[in-house]
Amino acid sequence: MNKLAVIYHSAHGNTRRIAELVAQGARTVPGVRIDLLRSEDLIPAPERLLEFDGFVFGSPTYLGGVSGPFKSFMDATGRLWKSHALKGRLASGFTVSALPSGDKQSTLLSMFVFAMQHGMFWVGNAILPEQHVPDDEAANRLGSWSGLMAQAAHSGPAAGAFAPGDLKTARMFGANIASALSCLACARQAQAAA
Repeated sequence: MNKLAVIYHSAHGNTRRIAELVAQGARTVPGVRIDLLRSEDLIPAPERLLEFDGFVFGSPTYLGGVSGPFKSFMDATGRLWKSHALKGRLASGFTVSALPSGDKQSTLLSMFVFAMQHGMFWVGNAILPEQHVPDDEAANRLGSWSGLMAQAAHSGPAAGAFAPGDLKTARMFGANIASALSCLACARQAQAAA
């Protein structure tokens, strides 16, 4: 069984809500086990990442980048980087901010660079933006290709903070990442058998 970790930081519950939906979508793919992990819990023991075949990273966008706790998690993986222990694993990411742009792209780019420095394979967001439906119900309504972007209401509770399209996109995104992990595992099995 392939193991996928959804690793996130959430200060107000909005990023956690998207992480839960990404995990929910990923669980629809047979043969993939999903663990939902808070980034701050991995700071003292980043070697726990070695248990997983792939990762979905999630952080709110704060001042154009990942949150402080998520950055601390990234920094804690330095000793894994020195041995390239995570090389060849799958990675993707998502972010949440209250504004439609909110500089979410730079947050996703910091996750991408982090994954590349570890030698991981990055999977973007392959969901085409839906058309001919109300904007708030459209999948990938924010038009992000490098990872998943979601927009939370400024002060709404996590349960009602998102447009229906963002919730749908999170589930679809999780299923796509889990499918990519399964494909990667099949390719490795075929290579090993050759």
